Amino acid sequence: MLAGIDYWEELRDSPSQAEICFAIFVNVLELDAQGEPVNEKYAERRAATWLYQYCTGELPPGEAALEAWECELH
Repeated sequence: MLAGIDYWEELRDSPSQAEICFAIFVNVLELDAQGEPVNEKYAERRAATWLYQYCTGELPPGEAALEAWECELH
C-alpha cells in the first residue's frame, strides 16, 4: 500500500503525526487470552491506511475511512 510513498520524509519532523500512526496500530490490535496478537496484519493495514491518507490526502483504493476511536491518543 505504501510502495513509492516516502512517508519517513513526511513524518521525520512531525513526531505527533508518528504518534498517531502508532496509536492506530495499538488501538486496533487485539490480543488473545495469552497476550498474543490475533489481528496484527489488520492493525498494520489500518496504520498504513492512515499513513497513505496523510501523505496523499486521500484514502487508499478500497479502504474504509478511519474511525475516531482508531485515532485516539491515550
